[in-house]
Amino acid sequence: MRFLRKSLMGLFLLASTLALFGFSIMMVRSAIENKDDGGRRGGGGRERVFAVNVVPFEAGQQIPILQVFGEVQSQRSLDIRTAIGGTVIELHPDFQNGGLVQKGDVLLRIDPSDAQTALALVEADVADAQADRREVARTLELAKDEVSAAQEQAALRLKALQRQNNLVARGVGTEASVETAELAVSTAKQAILARRQSLQSAEARLDQAKARVMRVEISRAEAERNVRDTILRASFSGALANVAVVEGGTVANNERIGQLVDPLALEVAFRVSTSQHRRLLDESGQLRRAKISVTLDVLGAALKTRGRFNSRSRCGG
Repeated sequence: MRFLRKSLMGLFLLASTLALFGFSIMMVRSAIENKDDGGRRGGGGRERVFAVNVVPFEAGQQIPILQVFGEVQSQRSLDIRTAIGGTVIELHPDFQNGGLVQKGDVLLRIDPSDAQTALALVEADVADAQADRREVARTLELAKDEVSAAQEQAALRLKALQRQNNLVARGVGTEASVETAELAVSTAKQAILARRQSLQSAEARLDQAKARVMRVEISRAEAERNVRDTILRASFSGALANVAVVEGGTVANNERIGQLVDPLALEVAFRVSTSQHRRLLDESGQLRRAKISVTLDVLGAALKTRGRFNSRSRCGG
């Protein structure tokens, strides 16, 4: 048993010795490799390499050329939107992408049935409101006449009271007749108050009738505008783009159905860096009237044109 324990202990020491020996060999090998590597790991970073475009050197005066990417835009464009919703019953013959239209051309028509029905209902409300206003106006005139009549009657009652007082003063009248005349005067005054209240009520109803007429007039103007908005016309001559409607389709209120652009007012928009922007400025800080060459790739066909910067050109960094 003791012999077995000593044998296992010896094998363990032998294995440990071999492991330490192997680890030493690996450290020496790693040190040799680091030495042959030129000290890249401990002596600093590698040299950075940049790729640049080079051209052959030629003596003479050269003009720098900036090459940038951008997009062609129109200085005059308009989103075509429908003011009301409905079914499209008519389209312009050239209502398609790239189609040309003239100013005032009818681009599309929306079914006006609902708008015309709403206009007819509003017209009926207008007639009703105007009739109500005329009726209230006549009532007001009658109320004014009633107030005048009540005032005249009160004046007569007051004269009768004065006569009775004179008769009593001369000794030919009675106190009962005076009291009766006074009661009649009081009743006439109450009648005047009642007629004035009726007059004020008539004036208030007239103001309400006028306000109602104004409201229905506004509703009629809105209904007429909705009927006009069923026809959409071109605001200026141009070309159509981003068309998204067909005849017989349904459009919603304020839905964008296309775009109208002016093909004769095009501009090129592009972005440049700060350093490139500085090259486009002269000594006074103004934009140079430099030449521009624009190339547009359309399905493999290159369309080219030339131009210049002007005082209205915008250059963003």
